[in-house]
Amino acid sequence: MILPEDFVNRTKLLLGDEFQMFEKALEEVPPTSIRVNDKVNYHPSDEKVPWCDNGYYLKERPLFTADPLIHAGVYYVQEASSMFLFQAVKQHFASANHVLDLCAAPGGKSTLLSQVLPENALLVSNEIVRSRAYILAENLIKWGNPNVVVTNNEAKDFEALPAFFDAVVIDAPCSGEGMFRKDAGAIDEWSEYNVNLCAERQREIVSSVWETLKTEGVLVYSTCTFNRKENEENVQWICQELGAELLTLNLMENTDITATDFGYRFYPHKTRGEGFFLSVLRKKSLTIESLKKKNDSKKSTKGINKTITSPLSLIEPERWVVINDNNQINAYDKDLLNDYLLLNKHLKCMHSGILLGEMKGNDFIPSTCSALSKKLDRNQIDSIDVDYKTAIAFLRKDAIQLTQTNRGFVLICYEGLALGWVKNLGNRCNNLYPNEWRIRMKIG
Repeated sequence: MILPEDFVNRTKLLLGDEFQMFEKALEEVPPTSIRVNDKVNYHPSDEKVPWCDNGYYLKERPLFTADPLIHAGVYYVQEASSMFLFQAVKQHFASANHVLDLCAAPGGKSTLLSQVLPENALLVSNEIVRSRAYILAENLIKWGNPNVVVTNNEAKDFEALPAFFDAVVIDAPCSGEGMFRKDAGAIDEWSEYNVNLCAERQREIVSSVWETLKTEGVLVYSTCTFNRKENEENVQWICQELGAELLTLNLMENTDITATDFGYRFYPHKTRGEGFFLSVLRKKSLTIESLKKKNDSKKSTKGINKTITSPLSLIEPERWVVINDNNQINAYDKDLLNDYLLLNKHLKCMHSGILLGEMKGNDFIPSTCSALSKKLDRNQIDSIDVDYKTAIAFLRKDAIQLTQTNRGFVLICYEGLALGWVKNLGNRCNNLYPNEWRIRMKIG
């Protein structure tokens, strides 16, 4: 691995005598780690990620695409260092009601947040690049938690929501130095100019969403880079210019995490993970809440035909309101409905609540979102557990045949875990798995 000379000089100043160990670590194969969903009791290894309750290291990297469990949302492949967000949530905003994950794709931090936050909390997961926002929505749907909104907006668009969030997580776009051993392209793209450009852009992003954070709200700022300009210097700027208070984290026995003057660092020669920086701050300045319009929580009802009876049985049925919005049938937590409508008014929402399905004429077609939701009442629907070969065929969107179940819509499961729907016609099945999600590689 040939590192840029300017990067070497800068990092030597940062690490001193440790630089040779750091450089050697960049030549090693990075560890593989996953984080497990609470929808199932699943323990993939004996070695846990010490700073995240649901994180595990794997001894080797399997072919994840060939495992139906990942498609069922049983686990998410996430870099171990970034799971440190778990500690920030647990120690500083475990009871937050409204949280924004601003730069959320592909979904590692959002799936973590949706699991650690209270069940009745609302998580807004945003991604500015639309193609990546679709991947973000897919991963959150597979995770199965209901109170999530996926948006496709620029940071400045959130200025329409002053004092809306209790916590904001910004995993800021950066120069990517922490990804050098995973992505050779990151080395080719690195330059001093790009570092400066990233640092400036990061400040703009934080400034754009600062007013959307409530007074006393928490900001988590993180990057996957090493230099101080994008890390400590930016955090210092947030404290000085925006009036934030730096918060500390209890590292407990994690002595391989490096505490600095303005945050926490993960170095590959010290921790089992990639390069990562995280800082936690509290907003002390006042947000001008009077900017909110009195009727802001009332979305125009154009396109919303009516509140309807749910076409699928949900757990805690009294908790949900079901709306037909231009033939898209969504279930929302009643206590959060006005928030959903407010977000839909100001943002480009790609997914929200539980998409139960859609109406085609007089027929209701269930969605994969409903199949994977933790709130689907499995006792009230037809389902069938299939073997591995059939599960892969289903996930490839191949034709499958069922002979031991009723006709109509049937939930396809593998090892008791939902994968999606088919419509069983007797002699054949219509596979309803989303085409854009299907496995394209040859397996077996």
